[in-house]
Amino acid sequence: MAEPRANHSSHGDANGAPRRGFMFQFLTGFIGFAVGLVPAAMGAMFALNPLMKKKNAAGEGGGGGESADGFVNLRVTAESLPENGTPQEFKVRADKVDAWNKFKDVEIGTVWLRRNKEGEIIAFSTICPHLGCAIDYRSSDGDFYCPCHTSTFNLDGEKQNSIPPRNMDQLEIRTDEQTGELWVKYEKFRAATHDKEPV
Repeated sequence: MAEPRANHSSHGDANGAPRRGFMFQFLTGFIGFAVGLVPAAMGAMFALNPLMKKKNAAGEGGGGGESADGFVNLRVTAESLPENGTPQEFKVRADKVDAWNKFKDVEIGTVWLRRNKEGEIIAFSTICPHLGCAIDYRSSDGDFYCPCHTSTFNLDGEKQNSIPPRNMDQLEIRTDEQTGELWVKYEKFRAATHDKEPV
C-alpha cells in the first residue's frame, strides 16, 4: 500500500513543477517590464519637454506680454508718441523658451516707433537689412542712419542710397482696443538679401 502513495506523490510533483516555473517566469517578466517602464517614461518626458513648453507658451500667451499669435506688448500707448513723427526707440520684452529653459520677461530686440502725419503708427526693426548692424536715428538730419556702412533711410524707412539691399524692415503692429497699448509682431529677417525673409 505504500507504493501507490509514493507514485501518487511523484505524479503531483510533476504537475506542480511546471506551474511553479510558469508563475516564476511570469512574475519575473512582469517585474522586469515594470522596472524598465519607469526609466523609459522618464526619458520620453525629458525628450518631449521642450516641445511641451513651446506648446504651452503658445497656448497660454506667455507671461512676458506675448500673445498666442506672436504679438508682444510694448507697454506703451499710441498717444505717448510725439505727434510730429519723431521716432522713439523701445525695447521688446517677452518670455524666451530655449530648449529646456524658460526665461521670463527678457529683452529680445528693439524697435523704432513713429506716428506719421495721418496718425498711423509705424514700427521698424532696428536691425539694418544690409549686414545686421543697429540703426540709429539722427535728429540733426531727420533720418535713420546705420554707422557700419553709412546706410541712410528716410523716416518712412525707405533707403536713400544703394548700400542696403532693401528698405528698413517694417513690423506688424496693432493697438489694444481696451488699454490703447501697442503690440508688435517682432521678427528678425535675413540680412544682405533683396527679399524680406524671416529667420
